[in-house]
Amino acid sequence: MTTPILIIFIGFLIFLGHYLAEMFDRTRIPDVVGLLLVGILIGPVFHLIDPASFGQAGRVFTNIVLVFILFESGLEVRFEQLKSALRGTVTLTTLNFIVTTMLVAAMAQMFAGLDFLSSVILGSILGGTSSAVVTTLARKVDIQEQTSTTLVMESAFSDVYTLAIPISLISLYTGASFSLGSMFGHIFTSLVLAVVAGVASGYLWSILLNKVPTLLKTRFSTPAFVFIVYGLVEQLDFSGPIAVLFFSITLGNVTLLRPRLLYPYLPSRHIELTAVEKDFFSEMVFLLRTFFFVYVGMSIVLNNAYLIVLGAAITLLLFLVRIPVVLASADTKTPLFDMSFMSIMIPKGLGAAVLATLPAQRGLPSGPAIQTITFAVIIFTTVFCTVLFFVLEKRKLLGFYRLFFGSHRPLDAASMPPTEPASAAGGKP
Repeated sequence: MTTPILIIFIGFLIFLGHYLAEMFDRTRIPDVVGLLLVGILIGPVFHLIDPASFGQAGRVFTNIVLVFILFESGLEVRFEQLKSALRGTVTLTTLNFIVTTMLVAAMAQMFAGLDFLSSVILGSILGGTSSAVVTTLARKVDIQEQTSTTLVMESAFSDVYTLAIPISLISLYTGASFSLGSMFGHIFTSLVLAVVAGVASGYLWSILLNKVPTLLKTRFSTPAFVFIVYGLVEQLDFSGPIAVLFFSITLGNVTLLRPRLLYPYLPSRHIELTAVEKDFFSEMVFLLRTFFFVYVGMSIVLNNAYLIVLGAAITLLLFLVRIPVVLASADTKTPLFDMSFMSIMIPKGLGAAVLATLPAQRGLPSGPAIQTITFAVIIFTTVFCTVLFFVLEKRKLLGFYRLFFGSHRPLDAASMPPTEPASAAGGKP
């Protein structure tokens, strides 16, 4: 594809993204499906663009998308929501990762002929959720703030598991140095130090905004600082997405979390985006999301029909086992609609696609099979998730989920008992 054609194509994608977004507002059909389809057509189907030609630029681009989405989402989280959602988030993330890894590993051993360690590597790669998809859909549906916060944090927290464990297991397979203690130690330090780095950076930037008011007049100084935080944390081999998420949460709650020693230095009001800044960030997130999902579609490699069908079967089972995972981790007062929505939020993202290429690069005999199954699960979970989102938002599947979550639950936030505090319900009274 020549440069002029590529530029025309970029302009076409922007118009297409706006059209699909408008269609979503009218029909509630998620735009993600259309963008993925475009990516698949120009990538693996017609081979018009090879994502490998982007090189490291593709990885950088996807990280920028996550930074913008997590930063914008974290600013909307209040400390009360974080405190109430944290325990459920840890339980949901850990339980979902364990159940997913075990299920995928069992299916891979039985039907793909993978050895035990390769099967566990595949399962751990698919044990998380896509921040880009989850955050996008969670903000477009009427659910409790606590539910939305839990899902956004799960997608960020799961990166710790899906990065540390697969890489450690691949090292074990290839005979490199491996220690179970060092693996879990890395997971713990990556999580804790990323949170500490994010909170400390949030306080530091709050002080700078308070002392240098001209920074508030620029539209891109805060995102620029977020990029620095993300890059430094990733360079230290910790979790950049978690650092960004807690940076923005700290920034948005600085008046509630002001240590006495920092009173003179911190602002006395919430750090909030102005209307102009919100419009600017919304447009940036929209543009980045549009290209992100097209890029995901281009990156899909599907070259084995049997393994593709196996990926579809694994996807169906993952949606089913997600139901008891949500039931075990969600609060007993969570409305039925919120529980149902949490049960479909298991899309896999580009992070899993990148990890899936490592086994083949490291010379694992099962590398090509791991890559094909992973790509199949990515596309099927994303498509199924968005389709189920469309159906569920019309309240078409609530009868099915009521069988598992019980008929005693309120339907949604609006139907919560009047004695519930508005802040806890997160919905309209």
